[in-house]
Amino acid sequence: MAIRKKKTLIIGLLLVVLIAFLAWRFFRPMNIFVVSKAFERPVSTADMPAALTSLSANNCAFCHREFYAEWSTTIHSHAWTDPYFQVDWRFDGKQQICKNCHIPLDRQQEQKVLGFHDDEKWQPILEPNPAFDAQLQHEGVTCAACHLRNGKILGPYGIETAAHPVEKLANPNEVCFKCHVVSGNRWDTFFRAPPCGTVAEIQSTPGSTKGPPVAALTGQIGKESIGPGEGSIDCVKCHMPLAERSLVAGGKVRIVRRHLWRGGHDPEMVKQGLEVVFHEAPDSSSGKRSFTLTLTNTGAAHYLPTGIPDRHLTVFIRLLDRNGAVLREENHILKRTILWRPFIIDLWDTRLPRWQPKVFHFDVSPGRDPTATAVEAQVQYHLLDENRRRRIGYENKEPIAYDLFRARIALEREKTN
Repeated sequence: MAIRKKKTLIIGLLLVVLIAFLAWRFFRPMNIFVVSKAFERPVSTADMPAALTSLSANNCAFCHREFYAEWSTTIHSHAWTDPYFQVDWRFDGKQQICKNCHIPLDRQQEQKVLGFHDDEKWQPILEPNPAFDAQLQHEGVTCAACHLRNGKILGPYGIETAAHPVEKLANPNEVCFKCHVVSGNRWDTFFRAPPCGTVAEIQSTPGSTKGPPVAALTGQIGKESIGPGEGSIDCVKCHMPLAERSLVAGGKVRIVRRHLWRGGHDPEMVKQGLEVVFHEAPDSSSGKRSFTLTLTNTGAAHYLPTGIPDRHLTVFIRLLDRNGAVLREENHILKRTILWRPFIIDLWDTRLPRWQPKVFHFDVSPGRDPTATAVEAQVQYHLLDENRRRRIGYENKEPIAYDLFRARIALEREKTN
């Protein structure tokens, strides 16, 4: 009897501990990735080339006008001031680590990182930063964030005679990797790639190495190329397309890369990576017509869409009457679904891996739907999940979704005399 009571007590205590642990996990913010050494601090600007009087992109624009003009149109230039980021960042507790990508230079941050209170480096030891530059902060991912390292300016060509010496980048993608490669290897995380880790996602995307190499899809200008060899992860070939122009006004014309970084916010960029085929398929069943919508990620080595898990595609196939009213509709959501509490677990992923078509079928029976006149297909890209938008209190002034494809196939056949 005493042994049985002891076992019952032990089991009861274990259950209490388990329940307390799970309750703690539900309310405690979890760290969604591991802070690596390369990622733990902002870029140091302690050493600056003597020729530079400022780290502002406006200063770079005096010589590099075209590059500055392109950068000004990008999300990179608004990485800090973007209203969605600001609302989302505040909702998640204003984590210091987020600044290291959205305002990567130490002079862009109000506080200096002296060290860390915890081994995971999510609780930095901070003090006021006397070198803080509020104007520079508003430039987000500015020129120096990518081109300044250890007191040297980095670029695709090593140049000694320029106004400031330039050290050649061994691999231009290394600059991308600082922010777009984050690790998720923790004991309590079981997802394939962290939410911010697009490059990590490429490495785990089924079929990402199949089909033509990325260079064949984007094309080359001239005989030179900028970037690593084929078969390796190469962000710049798609997101920084090649151009022939001078680095500075009046300079030698070279093969350079445009500073565009188009992605999910640009419908035309997304359309380049997505093939949509909508047609009526042969069907042997009498009295029935079958329609097929096929989506294929043909241009992105990562999943489509990628980025934060809120980004997703919706697919609608509708049966319409003569007035355009919907008689019947099927819809599908292509997204990454993650369990965030009490552990981080990838539950399922219905997005588009590269080169793997996703096919949707829709059947129409004229006897069942005598007033139907057309079948419509619509594919939308969503930058943000509507439930998340409401939860964080983000009042968007611009649409958070847009059409990638919309087409109709008429059911009525033309009458012939």
